[in-house]
Amino acid sequence: MFSRVLIANRGEVAVRVIRALHELGIEAVAVYSTADEGALHTRLADRAVCVGPPPAAESYLKIPSIIAAATTTRCSAVHPGWGFLAENPAFAAACLDNELAFVGPTAETMARMGDKARAKQEMAAAGVPVVPGSEAATTLDEVHAAADEVGYPVLLKAVAGGGGKGMRLVREPDELEGAFQTASTEAEAAFGEPALYLEKAIVPARHVEVQVLADAVGGVLTLGERECSIQRRHQKLIEESPSPALTPETREQMEEAAANAARAIDYLNAGTFEFLLGPDGSFYFIELNARLQVEHPVSEVVTGIDIVREQLRIAAGEALTQTGRAERRGHAIEVRINAEDPTRDFLPMPGKIERFRAPLGPGVRVDTHLEDGAVIPPYYDSLVAKVIVWDADRPAAIDRCLRALTELEVVGVPTTRAAAIDILRSEEFATGRYSTGFLAEAGARLPALTA
Repeated sequence: MFSRVLIANRGEVAVRVIRALHELGIEAVAVYSTADEGALHTRLADRAVCVGPPPAAESYLKIPSIIAAATTTRCSAVHPGWGFLAENPAFAAACLDNELAFVGPTAETMARMGDKARAKQEMAAAGVPVVPGSEAATTLDEVHAAADEVGYPVLLKAVAGGGGKGMRLVREPDELEGAFQTASTEAEAAFGEPALYLEKAIVPARHVEVQVLADAVGGVLTLGERECSIQRRHQKLIEESPSPALTPETREQMEEAAANAARAIDYLNAGTFEFLLGPDGSFYFIELNARLQVEHPVSEVVTGIDIVREQLRIAAGEALTQTGRAERRGHAIEVRINAEDPTRDFLPMPGKIERFRAPLGPGVRVDTHLEDGAVIPPYYDSLVAKVIVWDADRPAAIDRCLRALTELEVVGVPTTRAAAIDILRSEEFATGRYSTGFLAEAGARLPALTA
């Protein structure tokens, strides 16, 4: 096992990884920009290194600075967390070039799966159902032809990246050209790559993903699925496991597809296979997130498996102690608390935290870096905390989640807490009958979004 690991990230995920390292007896080295000087993750770590000024491009995204911080502190590995450099093949390769183990998949696998069109091709070759559409980066003329073939509505998606950037839903042919230009420009700004591909839009659809762990000797463990359909701007707000939409048969098929795909591409470490679930119960692969997911605690609490610890063990060359399908029990829900104003289309709202009090009690977990006096800078993601609950069944988990959210106090900036409460109290969520279009369809009925 490693003796010292650098965390190439900040905020909540850095705190999460540091705690796992300390529980394994491993020293943790944090990095920070000048905007994060004195932040919780820098104080929990054994050492902290400043890597630049506030803009991410000059600090957390600057590969030479991160590598220098790891080598000068004599780290043996780097954990990238999520976001920033977590899915950057050049960063993974730079780690290996400097004799640093990268806690994640190989650079080669990351590059292949980062090309969304190529990933679809490889999944199809492995026998995994994929959404009909174009098979590679396309020109405008090719997009028109592909859309005519699969039928409207269609989705334009960036070949590189994710998180809703460079994505546009097109319902009619006369919308296609404008959407193509807008999505291409957005994709180039976000990922440095304007190329797009096209998929048939599955409407209404649910977003369901399968968590996997894979070791270097071919062992694969699936940790069940996560339902991620409550989204705004294609970014998740609430996740739960198990999904209320899956039958036992579909769940087994989806996990088998993810496991077979992991073996087919020689996947290593933690990853998440994301699927769209159609109203008829059919499912289609959409992308592989080759990293730790924000919503990983949902899988942890229903399986009892610490995914970050397993990541570190796999990166150190250890084999999984169990393979196949992990046992799970009960029901888990995770609510992302973002520093955003739901009444202004979830506009990010940086600022100073005057008071923070996390909910406590049985079955409640809060992952955060917040504390009284903490500053939420304007340069980074708006996620500030995650409230995760577990109970024996779904109705009890919803009740526990509502209790936890009413106890949560965040004073100083607007947050999505009240919006989450409204969603959990809605008939759609209570019955489990919702889709990725829930907020667009029901937003006007949710008080926290219209106040």
